[in-house]
Amino acid sequence: MYTVIGGIKTRTLRVLWMLEEIGQDYDHIPAAPRSEQVRDHNISGKVPVLLDDGAALTDSTAIIQYLADKHQALTYPAGSLDRARQDGLTHFVLDEMDAILWTAARHSFILPEERRLPEIKDSLKWEFATSVDRLVARLGDGPFLMGQMMTVPDIIAAHCGNWARNAKFPVENPAFIDYVERMLARPAYRRVLERGAAPAT
Repeated sequence: MYTVIGGIKTRTLRVLWMLEEIGQDYDHIPAAPRSEQVRDHNISGKVPVLLDDGAALTDSTAIIQYLADKHQALTYPAGSLDRARQDGLTHFVLDEMDAILWTAARHSFILPEERRLPEIKDSLKWEFATSVDRLVARLGDGPFLMGQMMTVPDIIAAHCGNWARNAKFPVENPAFIDYVERMLARPAYRRVLERGAAPAT
């Protein structure tokens, strides 16, 4: 059984979602970033952390791709052309969407107040909208980024879509809105939210 450390209002949600999608059991410790429970396994204090047989893995994308490869689910095999295309989508979402949202968060409440530049957020919102349009242009006829099969970048992209909405970024592309809503309606995602809302036992 895996142990996942980090609250569901962080990128930890991506790991929990992946585990639900692939049907793996896990324990969840909703520890806050930079808490002692997190620093015991990740000196940076960042979440998520995945504990697997005594080993601590960090970074949400690295973790979910590891799980996908290990369980041969939600991924194309390494060394295949489809995997190269999948990885290209993963890096696009990380570079052009996740990084923009993270920069906005840093200048909203993470950096020391004297280091924040609130005026940058208008530019970031424009850049995010542009990235959404570019991502949608890569969507084919299938329901997922890679066509008929859900893969790792779908979890990251849908999480970014929901993150943007919660951060009050204007998300106006109808195809992207529909894509995110379909992804967030998946039973695995709903189970993560239900488990996160349940009292600890």
